[in-house]
Amino acid sequence: MTMILNLESSTEVCSVSIAENGQLIDFVESDEGQNHARLLSVFAQELMNRNQLEFSQLKAVAISKGPGSYTGLRIGVSLAKGICFANQIPLIAISPLKSMSDHVRSNLAEYGISPSPGLLLCPMIDARRMEVYTALYDRDLQEVEAVSAKVVDSSTFAPQLEKHPVVFFGNGAAKCKSEIDHPNALFISDVKTSAQFMCSLGLKAYENNQFEDVAYFEPFYLKDFIAGIPRKNILKK
Repeated sequence: MTMILNLESSTEVCSVSIAENGQLIDFVESDEGQNHARLLSVFAQELMNRNQLEFSQLKAVAISKGPGSYTGLRIGVSLAKGICFANQIPLIAISPLKSMSDHVRSNLAEYGISPSPGLLLCPMIDARRMEVYTALYDRDLQEVEAVSAKVVDSSTFAPQLEKHPVVFFGNGAAKCKSEIDHPNALFISDVKTSAQFMCSLGLKAYENNQFEDVAYFEPFYLKDFIAGIPRKNILKK
């Protein structure tokens, strides 16, 4: 029995799930905004209690590694490391872009998408303005284009769309819909990052011993953190 706790905190969604042998058995999440510092550890303990489990019974903790929210990622990684250290269990890191793509490719029919051989999956996480964190995967979840930050306009995915149908989804896809106007562009709404989508990838990583160094692992921020300028300088007289 391989029991893995999954933590997703890379976007506005604060999400925790438990998977047994790669199958979701329970989850809890909130998409009400950046409440990760308050909710993530509470959700984790709630799930463990609800399923009458101890953290020592886990085989691993899987964390959403980024890209995404700088603060959210740090909160998730800190909690995951604490659980792993305390219980001497391994840490698994999963891309939220890949986990969303795994969910979509497994549910194409439910989303009304024809599973054509050349279909490409394009998850998008909202960044700033018209920028998104994104990647391209084929239906086997092989990376066609590496994770990057893109400013989206009408030409951004033109070469791929000329050759393939491309499915766009994630919380960054909606703002790009008006820019990407092509017959091969397919949009799925209401697909967000979720710990529900990490289960099978977490098991695969566990079986392949794809573990992170608990002491030194850092989230994949993709871009340097840029602090906002305070609206009011409280030290100014």
